[in-house]
Amino acid sequence: MVVDSGAFDGDDGEDDLDALLGAAPPPRSASRRPSALTQEVREAFAPDGVLSHAADQFRERGGQTEMALAVARTIESGGELVVEAGTGVGKTFSYLVPALLSGERVLLSTATKTLQDQLFGRDLPRLVDALKLPVRTALLKGRASYLCLHRLELARHDTSPERGSLRTLAKIEQWSKATRTGDLAELPGLDERSPLIPLITSTRDNCLGAQCPQFKPCHVNLARREALAADVVVINHHLFFADLAVRESGMAELLPSVRVVVFDEAHQLNETGVQFLGVQFGTGQALDFARDVLAAGLQHARGLVDWTQRVAAVERGARELRLAVGQQWPGAKLRWAGEAPEGVAPAPWQGALDELQQAFEEAGEALATVSEISPDFVRLHERAEQLAERAGRFAQPCALGSVRWVDVGTQLRLIESPLDIAQAVRTRVLKKGAGEPEGGGRAWIFTSATLGDDPQLRWFTEPCGLTEAEVLRVQSPFDYAQQASLYVPRAFPKPNDPSHGAQVARLAARGAALLGGKTLVLTTTLRALRTIGDALRQQLDHLDGARRPEVLVQGELPKRVLMDRFRAGDGQGGAGCVLVASASFWEGFDAPGDALQFVVIDKLPFPPPNDPLVEARSQRLEAQGRNAFGDYSLPEAAVALKQGAGRLIRRETDVGVLAICDTRLVTMGYGRRLIAALPPMRRLESEADFDAALETLTH
Repeated sequence: MVVDSGAFDGDDGEDDLDALLGAAPPPRSASRRPSALTQEVREAFAPDGVLSHAADQFRERGGQTEMALAVARTIESGGELVVEAGTGVGKTFSYLVPALLSGERVLLSTATKTLQDQLFGRDLPRLVDALKLPVRTALLKGRASYLCLHRLELARHDTSPERGSLRTLAKIEQWSKATRTGDLAELPGLDERSPLIPLITSTRDNCLGAQCPQFKPCHVNLARREALAADVVVINHHLFFADLAVRESGMAELLPSVRVVVFDEAHQLNETGVQFLGVQFGTGQALDFARDVLAAGLQHARGLVDWTQRVAAVERGARELRLAVGQQWPGAKLRWAGEAPEGVAPAPWQGALDELQQAFEEAGEALATVSEISPDFVRLHERAEQLAERAGRFAQPCALGSVRWVDVGTQLRLIESPLDIAQAVRTRVLKKGAGEPEGGGRAWIFTSATLGDDPQLRWFTEPCGLTEAEVLRVQSPFDYAQQASLYVPRAFPKPNDPSHGAQVARLAARGAALLGGKTLVLTTTLRALRTIGDALRQQLDHLDGARRPEVLVQGELPKRVLMDRFRAGDGQGGAGCVLVASASFWEGFDAPGDALQFVVIDKLPFPPPNDPLVEARSQRLEAQGRNAFGDYSLPEAAVALKQGAGRLIRRETDVGVLAICDTRLVTMGYGRRLIAALPPMRRLESEADFDAALETLTH
């Protein structure tokens, strides 16, 4: 998942997050009778209602109307509504129509910036026009999504970029003169992995706020001003929780006060919130700080402070901390329950943390002596204080109800994380505490196609603090028994067998060769991604060029390019594409129609048991007398499996085959629960049935 770094910050005294989540403002349509909104929504979804003119091929769906009416009732009465709406229900219209017709101020939060752009650029304008409402809408992203004019000016004078980056920088400069929003999503061809992006965007650490010479035309501030004046604001979950976390450091919050809040793709809320509500500190942050101090010191205050000495102390502390960990596998996560992470001697570890804290404090004292010379020094002084505080925090025991670990790479990341967001949601979002009104009349809508595998949707409601919310499950209108088939090969290596990846590739190649591509392979690990990708290329190599599908592997091209090429079937030689992907492609990837007819999942997506966060959550359940496998690991796998399977059928005319290459699905007792969580597809019992189903797709 792509993280949208940073909420907005500034020094102009806006109200903090309490303005967003405190007492709700009175409805703009206070004179509306309680049943009026429900009636308007019912009429809008009627066969000849306004929606029939707003959406192509619109037809009334009972589930869509049911959800819309539930949203309308919640808006009228306040409170929390959790809706699992199966694929094809049309949940976007189900929450947008009542939200718009209510006349209230609305905040819409999505899981990704891509969905944000779709909501703002397509769905909202279409509905606002159809409903003929005088509604102002605004799009608000994290600052990493916007061009920073000040840092663009600095990048012009940076002599380090390579020739390719210089060409890209020239395109960005040309675009910067025409763009009104500064949203980098507007810039075609910009690779999201480009090393230029950190150079032309700002972070909370390096933003100069009101002291910036480009503060007035700043794109971040323009987006914020438009949001404050809008009736409907579209944000993403990362920005919502980043802003919630920023309040703890006293930063100004920039989101408008609203009465209706909708979280779409809400299944990502807990993991996103945990990411932002925890604390992180790393040697990379220390080295970035040291580099920025040296650059600013030599540019603005050469000779006034021994900048080299101050920077060397920070770099030495970061180096000692990394050396204290010793040789570890790249990507290792070290549990940290005592004074030091597992396998690390406490004395050198604590000594390095103390040394780093002292180095930050001394750097802060030096920066304070020159703070009047440049706003850069003011910001660097704040960073020094924050980094010193974090180093000191990690020298102390872990907070109660949290878990600590160290991510090991070239640099170290020290992480302290809450186990879930339940308490934060109850006390800081819904405001359910002693003496607080229950919800303050605000309406909270949480929706997704996958929120659990039980009627109460506990997988979602428990970690999100929503156990008292109204729960509604709306089934998909698709005829899965006719449109899709499920195949679990019986004679197949076990998931931990070294030959498993090659056999997955062989199965995928059979389908891809027959269908001319149109195949998506979803893997549970990056190692399997590479293994299966390489094996697939070998499996398909015997086909001649005109019939050989191109194998696209996640990571080899930008995600946007991979998705566009796969949907277009734009393989080399015109034979279509096979996409091998992991992580973010399990959800949010949409390839309707004939572009995708065969989905292969390599293994059951259980959470990794050695992950510190997974381990701590399991231990908490066991301490409560519950079964960690049945109450945590199985629901996690069920939701992830349902998300992956959901890539296959996206429209009522789609057809396809889903193959899950894990025999545990049919040999273990828990397999029945996982199969029950999947859409009700037709089961293929033999290899002959599988071949026949694939053959049918070619006609």
